[in-house]
Amino acid sequence: MQIRYAKKSDIPAIRDIYNAGIASGTGTFETRPRKNKEISAWLKVDNLYPLLVAEHNAQVLGFARLFEYRPRPCYAGIAEFSIYLDDTAQGKGTGTQLLSELLSTATIWGFHKVVSRIFTFNHASRALCKKLGFREVGIYEKHGQIDGKWLDVVIVEYLTGINS
Repeated sequence: MQIRYAKKSDIPAIRDIYNAGIASGTGTFETRPRKNKEISAWLKVDNLYPLLVAEHNAQVLGFARLFEYRPRPCYAGIAEFSIYLDDTAQGKGTGTQLLSELLSTATIWGFHKVVSRIFTFNHASRALCKKLGFREVGIYEKHGQIDGKWLDVVIVEYLTGINS
């Protein structure tokens, strides 16, 4: 398996994986499927946030990306992350390799902290983050709704070691 920066030709695979994650209801509060144009915005040349893919035998198995935490300058060294895997790649170490590389990339790009929010019932994502050194720092109760049901999320953070 190869972990690499995403390229334009990966957009349909990334879209399909993300849209499957939306449909599952286990990874995001998003409910509207995304189109290629929306995913392509993640690849802008002047983008400050990397998008990586895991690829095996010319098939994209998953992606992980960093994105802006908050727009205020005081948060410039912090990035949020998300990771999504194709169903066929889950439970095979793909997520570990992909998120490990994203954390290394975050360090190289100068981020001192990487954060995310994970549904409390998403045990696989929570275990992955714990395995890679993330700390669970709290729970936002009733943070958002899916199908009219309020869901809790756990907040995770990873300090890269830069400026510590």
